[in-house]
Amino acid sequence: MDNNDILIRLRYALDFKNTEMVEIFNLGGVDVTKEDVLKILTRTPDEEDEDAVHADEHISCSNGMLDSFLNGFITFKRGKQDPKPGQAPPAPVQSNQNMYNVLLKKVKIALSLTSEEMLEVFDDGGIRVSKAELGALLRKKGHKNYKPCKENFARKFLRGLTVQYRG
Repeated sequence: MDNNDILIRLRYALDFKNTEMVEIFNLGGVDVTKEDVLKILTRTPDEEDEDAVHADEHISCSNGMLDSFLNGFITFKRGKQDPKPGQAPPAPVQSNQNMYNVLLKKVKIALSLTSEEMLEVFDDGGIRVSKAELGALLRKKGHKNYKPCKENFARKFLRGLTVQYRG
């Protein structure tokens, strides 16, 4: 599951319109048009897939672009927050960082989910996660209890969001 697929699933789960997607990207600091959003929301073409979109009809979503979208999503849902005096700006996402952990953290913040609600989302997605395991997934990389989020967890989380928000 690549970043484009994450955006496609997140958009479907939360029922965003194209104009909302453009607004969220802009809030995150990425200037895109409605046409660009449509190109981002196409699956990444495979070499073997004959029905895949052509390369000129697809924009690949980088880790930085996905991170900017998630930051814009937080602003979209919770409003703009002024930085406190002496507070350093958030560090940009590194290219080797696990985006699944970032996805879980930022969606949790944007939707103001409690740990119990996160566990319900995972349960609705078809996977049982313990409170300790969830805490490990939400930890900062480098913490002794940090656990990298696997693709299966991210898929089940997005499926659980779909069940909760779309019925």
